[in-house]
Amino acid sequence: MPNRIVRIPSAKAKPHMTRPLRLVQITDTHLFRDQSEDLRGIATLPALRAVLRHAADAIAGADALLVTGDVVQDDAGGYVHFREAFAALGKPVLCIPGNHDDVPEMRRALAAPPFIMDPHVDIGGWRIVLLDSVKPGEASGALSDAALAALSQSLAGAGDRHVLVCLHHHPVDMQSRWLDTVGLDNPDDLFRILDAHTNVRALTWGHVHQAWEGERRGVRLLATPSTCTQFLPAADDFAIDTRPPAYRILELAAGGGIETEVVWLDRFAAEAASSSSSVG
Repeated sequence: MPNRIVRIPSAKAKPHMTRPLRLVQITDTHLFRDQSEDLRGIATLPALRAVLRHAADAIAGADALLVTGDVVQDDAGGYVHFREAFAALGKPVLCIPGNHDDVPEMRRALAAPPFIMDPHVDIGGWRIVLLDSVKPGEASGALSDAALAALSQSLAGAGDRHVLVCLHHHPVDMQSRWLDTVGLDNPDDLFRILDAHTNVRALTWGHVHQAWEGERRGVRLLATPSTCTQFLPAADDFAIDTRPPAYRILELAAGGGIETEVVWLDRFAAEAASSSSSVG
């Protein structure tokens, strides 16, 4: 794929913004064609809609939305719901695929604005790098030679911009025995390239259905929970957590600093529990 540069101007923005860049990260929506279909007890489309309502103020003040994979749950019919929900928000939507996505179908469904699936996007003083880590038919991921070459080119060509790198699969252990068998297969290749550049400020990913933060060589490492069900952290075997849907807000400062918050829909959990207890 050609490494086309997309630049998104902001209101009153200069070539390099002096105000922070604001992103809202949404991940692992796992949509189906059937609007009522659920994933492990949570109907995914209503959950996504609840997240978008909850995040409305944050989205209104954001420069773009960032979606880090598993848009659908092995059902390309879900892309129509995703497209309808996000096209109405009036913001650029930066998207990467996950292991449950059909990448060709996803690219066809999201081929027009406001959706962007390019290798990187420049917004003010930041470059957002969008990596495809999908291995078709497999839960784990890997960065192909082409993806690694595009990453190198994106970092080398960023000039004095700070860089946020985004992917679906986790490149570091989550201290969860089952989950760490389905992460990124070649993290050493990724970090070898990142270590050769001084402009990378953070990596963020989805896939793990939980919140996690760390740091490696001065680079922030961020995992973001799903808009539907969450995985139990540090579990040896597959287990579902009781935490509700969530999203992440990122504020990327002109000087390269990052402030971030994971926002949980606690009211959603309470309403779901109330609804469950009233059945029967």
